[in-house]
Amino acid sequence: MFAQVIVDIAHSQVDKIFEYSCPDSLCVGSRVKVPFGGRVIDGFVIGVSRTSSYPAEKVKPICSAFDEAPALVPECTSLMYSICSRYRVPKAVALRLFVPSEMRLGKVREAFKNYAVYVGGVKLSASAKKQAEALEALKLEGECDYTSLCARFGRGAVNAVIEKGGARLEKRKAVRSPFSGLPAGAEERVLTPAQQAALDEIERSDKRVHLIHGVTGSGKTEIYLNVIAREIARGRTAIFLVPEISLTPQMLSQLRSRFGGAAAILHSGLSAGERFDEWWRLRSGEAKIAIGARSAVFAPLENIGAIIIDEEHDSSYLSESAPRYSTIEIAKMRAEYNGAKLVLGSATPSVETYVKATEGEYGLIKLPERINKRPLPEIIIADMRREVKRGNNTAFSKALRDELDETLKCGNQAIIFLNRRGYSRTVMCRDCGYVAKCENCDVTLTYHSEENCLKCHYCGAKYHMLTACPECDGRHVLYSGTGTQKVVSDLKTLFPSARILRMDNDTVSGKDGHYNILKKFAAKQADILVGTQMIAKGHDFPSVTLVGIMDADMSLHFSDYRSGERTFQLITQVSGRSGRAGDKGKVVLQTCSPEDYILRYAVAYDYDGFFKNEIALRKATGFPPYSLICRIMVTSEDGAAALEALKGVYFAVEELRAKFPDEFIFLNKMHSPIKKIQGKMRYQVLMRLASGKVLEKIYDAAVAHSSDGVLVYVEENPVNLS
Repeated sequence: MFAQVIVDIAHSQVDKIFEYSCPDSLCVGSRVKVPFGGRVIDGFVIGVSRTSSYPAEKVKPICSAFDEAPALVPECTSLMYSICSRYRVPKAVALRLFVPSEMRLGKVREAFKNYAVYVGGVKLSASAKKQAEALEALKLEGECDYTSLCARFGRGAVNAVIEKGGARLEKRKAVRSPFSGLPAGAEERVLTPAQQAALDEIERSDKRVHLIHGVTGSGKTEIYLNVIAREIARGRTAIFLVPEISLTPQMLSQLRSRFGGAAAILHSGLSAGERFDEWWRLRSGEAKIAIGARSAVFAPLENIGAIIIDEEHDSSYLSESAPRYSTIEIAKMRAEYNGAKLVLGSATPSVETYVKATEGEYGLIKLPERINKRPLPEIIIADMRREVKRGNNTAFSKALRDELDETLKCGNQAIIFLNRRGYSRTVMCRDCGYVAKCENCDVTLTYHSEENCLKCHYCGAKYHMLTACPECDGRHVLYSGTGTQKVVSDLKTLFPSARILRMDNDTVSGKDGHYNILKKFAAKQADILVGTQMIAKGHDFPSVTLVGIMDADMSLHFSDYRSGERTFQLITQVSGRSGRAGDKGKVVLQTCSPEDYILRYAVAYDYDGFFKNEIALRKATGFPPYSLICRIMVTSEDGAAALEALKGVYFAVEELRAKFPDEFIFLNKMHSPIKKIQGKMRYQVLMRLASGKVLEKIYDAAVAHSSDGVLVYVEENPVNLS
């Protein structure tokens, strides 16, 4: 037998299929070790045949196979070719998506535990008291973890009992289960007529993709769970994606309540062992539902019946490392292969998705009301310009302070949202205007008071706090802007007795970081939760009756055609955390631009009005979905090499423009807005295309000019143009 193997090297020069002889028992999808260029490396088997295209004596044998069962599901080969064709990456890069990195690199394996099992029928001497105690404990319990038994009675005593035949030692596979102590989620609810109608529409429609456009609190999750339940009942499997790692424990709790051990969690925040075990539970068929963030779309499931993507508008569903895939695109590929339903859900769908839904490409289901017709929270606009005129120079408006005071007096909870961590945004010299910047990145540093240091939020570098300006030696160093850390400090001054939690990238270290903070808040061990966008969506806290949104218009002023859309989405999502149970919710939205039309649509929860205005604007200006923004990024530690590659790419694209002039609306080359990150110079070729007709050729140009020292890659409609 002969195996067709992709070697695990991410380089275009070896991006081909190699043949090796193999035993008859080897299956497609197996991970193997193969001889290659004088060394032994890992590979993936994508085919097995009885004949070879080479003379048998020239075909080397496979050294060994990794796993008892093939790691890759049969679908992987088809997906690999689709991903390689779409995103122009080597086959090995595509295949790596399907296997946890620690497993692929051999850094994690199955874990085993020893158990002492009671046998009995042995006499112990009267002086062997510890042995007798250990034997009695085993008699009562039947069996016990060997390590814990030794901790209780001593290793010598336990080993003596085993040697004398009173117990035997058994080695068993240990399952490292994440979040094993999760509380049970909500019980299955009787569907409202609107939910039942939505479920029936998904079931009977011949459309592959459906969008559920439902206001926050409208019961989208219950529809998702029922879609999954129907597929599980048919013997099929399901994938459930959420945008933030912080949301996975909450959703896992609901899935476990409904489906027990059939649900497995996959995301980068787990320990290597936990991810390994959960992955194999899915691959073996023991678990049938994968829940996780973006990467869980590659879960090793077969016979998929449903893929759910909650908060489909979220930018975290776009990968920012190779391959730079769209999760929704991958989900469509898997849904098509398996004949599955793809259900997208959001209170604020992306403009591109809503266009497809309104034009009939996707099924559109609307849920315009909250469950039991509970009212959406009232949004109060606080004009921060007036606050300054009144002499209020703090970050808190009078309206927000008053509402916080009332909320705390009533024993309810509040969420304060500010999409900026740290104590203050920038540190500036008032004498000469110097702003502290990172040496490795062309970005300003943020002051963190707890560590009394300056931090770069791009590379993580830390710097000593300035006592004098390095440019002019001036002593008037000014802190500018407000971060989450500063908000917490101010709240403690305003409300000394309030219990406050902070949730941002500085406070959620470790795999349980998100969960522990949210668990405390859900248990009402805190009165106020201050956080960045990780608290903005999906969470359901019944006692939260107030949300404060600080600097609500900050994202309006980004130089990005989607700034209005993102602002509307963020305000709507954060506001939706308030008033989800009995008491009516309130939102205080602080802004310096209260007259902005985006805020007016958000205050009225008028998505349809926002969409009509936004899509008309996009059509008039020729921005997506009426064009495609494409950026070729060139990065290198060697500035001269990066410039040379930039020129080569730009000339190649100019030749394309000469051949296809109608396809190019705009083309230019320039420094990236952030000129340097992590010591690497950044250049870009920016273009606006009429369609995707020349996209493949643009990818080819990028691949042709990438080298070991210079990274060149393509971004489509980039999430961040900085």
